[in-house]
Formats: sequence, structure tokens, C-alpha cells
Amino acid sequence: MKNVIYPLYGLFLILTTVSCEKNNDDLYDDYLVARPLVMSLEEFKNSVDIIAPVPVEESGKIYAYNDYIFVNDKYKGVHVIDNSNPADPRKISFIKIAGNVDISVKDNYLYADSITDLMVFDISDINNIQIVRRLENVLRDNIMWPLEADIFEYENLNYGTDILVGWELVTERRLISEYESRWGQVDILMAEAMDAGNVGQGGSLARFKIVGDYLYAVDSHNINVFDISDMDNPADLDDVYAGFDIETIFYNGEHLFLGSMRGMYIYDITVPATPEFVSEFQHGTACDPVVVDGDYAYVTLRGGNNCGATESGLFIVDISNISSPELAVSYPMDGPYGLGVKDEKLFVCDGDSGLKVYDKTDIHNLQMLDHFQDVVTFDVIPMQNQLLMVGDDVLYQYQYNQDGISLLSTLAL
Repeated sequence: MKNVIYPLYGLFLILTTVSCEKNNDDLYDDYLVARPLVMSLEEFKNSVDIIAPVPVEESGKIYAYNDYIFVNDKYKGVHVIDNSNPADPRKISFIKIAGNVDISVKDNYLYADSITDLMVFDISDINNIQIVRRLENVLRDNIMWPLEADIFEYENLNYGTDILVGWELVTERRLISEYESRWGQVDILMAEAMDAGNVGQGGSLARFKIVGDYLYAVDSHNINVFDISDMDNPADLDDVYAGFDIETIFYNGEHLFLGSMRGMYIYDITVPATPEFVSEFQHGTACDPVVVDGDYAYVTLRGGNNCGATESGLFIVDISNISSPELAVSYPMDGPYGLGVKDEKLFVCDGDSGLKVYDKTDIHNLQMLDHFQDVVTFDVIPMQNQLLMVGDDVLYQYQYNQDGISLLSTLAL
């Protein structure tokens, strides 16, 4: 009799446990958890190196210079790619830079951020890159809180001895009640805690921009200005306070266009050492970059999560009167990141919804030329002969056609 009762009892316990777990499942949800990545000060100061190619951990922004493409590995450094044959690009090295997010290049000098330090590299021999200089504490901390995270676990972060060099993001199942009691009301402001020479080209998400003999590097509040006329020894000039939640920088004519979570700020650089505020275009709180072509600025707004309440979309702003920019027209988007323009084509990286290509001849009636739906998109650079796009740890290159673009090559990073 016991041989019958025990199995039945055991089966009852299993079914009861499964039933309880199923019922309790309603109490849990999946959340994106952010944890700080830290190193000691000594490790940080000795963290820069040039090594053989390595797999990417999290692809970030892209930058093009001559026959080379540089892809940021978020907070880790920069992958160097030989693109002399766009149909067959090759990774040739990796520049390790702790806390790196942005770079900019002029006349074979590469400038890169390393948290609060500015690094200078000589890339005249791409196979023998040299570290030229480290300027300490000239930048504001660029390690931003990841806005897409739902939960931040930083209790063990010791600000006295630890250097924050990035964030690790993982999806974990947590009690809904615990999340709502602690993180449900987190405010978005928490995320705050001219002869140009041979200059490369960055995407719309760039925070670095070289104009003539000056390097402009934006942080969440300021324009950091450097005189690079002596290229291997930049001079740190006075910062220019620019507002709140600055995210990106774009240059056109005599103006810098700053994309922020609150709007677009325009600065005059007729006197390049001291950018002067001209005007602003305000929008609802959202993550956004900006590019400019002619009389129009193109701004993508990415709403949702901690980016804000604004719905995602493409805003086209009339800047024909630079002192009074006005919204001309807007179009809905799903979750856009970077964008770019070339001639009459507009390219929008709409996140998981792919790469969208428009004819912008009539801004009030954009015509879609192509839609690459099977790719995850992040940032794009329209070059003279081909289009560069990065997303989901893959570098894509497209060639221009009369009515759109076609895929030329891919490189898994």
C-alpha cells in the first residue's frame, strides 16, 4: 500500500508546486538590470593598449577616416577595420581604452575619450599605432547611466576607490512589487547623475567633432573645447555651458547643433574658441540625435523607457531663420537611433524596425525608397561612395542606387 501512496503523494506535491509557481508567476516580470563595471585607479591608468583583433562585446558608434573604419566597443575601446576594399573589410587591431565612447580623427591623429581623460594616438602607421599623450581630467565623466535599464544596482560601488568604466546590462526576473516600490517612480533626471585638414566622419550619435583647429566634445551639460593646432599636444580651453542632457553634436556651416533629451541647441562658432548660443528648438523629453542639410535639421526622437514620455518619431525642423527654428513636419517612427543625409536621400536607423531610406525632395511628403527590415540598426554614416551602418554587432555597407541602396558587404564584429 505504501508503494502506491508515496508516488501519488509525490505527484500531488509536484502538481501543487507547479500550480503555485504558475499562480505566483503573475507576481514577477522581466526587467533590465544595470550593474556598474569598475576598476582601480592604477588599472585605469594602465588600461590603454593596442592589441590584435578581438570579438566585439557591444558595438557602439562608427567613424570613417580614409580607408579605415573605427567601431566603438562600448566602454572598452575601438575596433580598427581596413576598408580599402569595401566588399571585403577586415579587422586589423583593437585599441583598448577604458570607458571609451567617442573618437575623432584629423591628419592621422586620433582623439578618444577615456572617462575624464583625453587620449591622443598617432595612426600614421595603422599597423603600428602609437600612444602620444593622455590629458587627465579634462572631460566630464562620460559614463552615462543606461537609460534603457529598469533597475540599477550600484550599492557596492565605492566612489572613493573605484573608477566606473561602464555598465553591465542583464535581463532578470524580479518581483513586480519590489520593482514598483523602489524603481517605479525613478525620474529621468537620474540619468544626468575654416581649413579642416584631413578630418574623418562620424555618425549622428557622435559626441566628438573636429572643426578646423578645434575639437568640440560634449558631455551632458557642456561643450568641452580643445585647441588642436598643435595636434600632439591639445590645449584644454574653457568649457561652454550648454544646458541639460546633451547627447550629440553635429557641425554645419558656422554652427554646432547639439541634440539633447529636451531639444536641439544651436551654437555659433564664428569665434571657434568660444561657441555662442544662438537658439533652441524644444520638444518633449526623448533621446535624440540631429543632422542638418540646407535649411532643415532632421531630428529623431526615441521615446519609451527612461528616454521619456514622448512618442518616437522623425522631426524635420526649419532652420532657414537660424535664430528661430520651427517644426516643419513630423513622422512617426518605432524606436529610432542614428540618421544621416546624402543629396536627396535620408537614412534612418529605426532600431529593431530596420534601416529606412527616404527621398526627402519634398519634406512634407517623404517617399520611402527602401526598407531593410531584417536588420537591427544603431548608427549610420553616408559616405561619398557607400553607406556605412552598424547594428547588433554587425557592420553593414551599402552601395547607392538611383532609387535606393543595395547591400555591398557585412562584417560580423
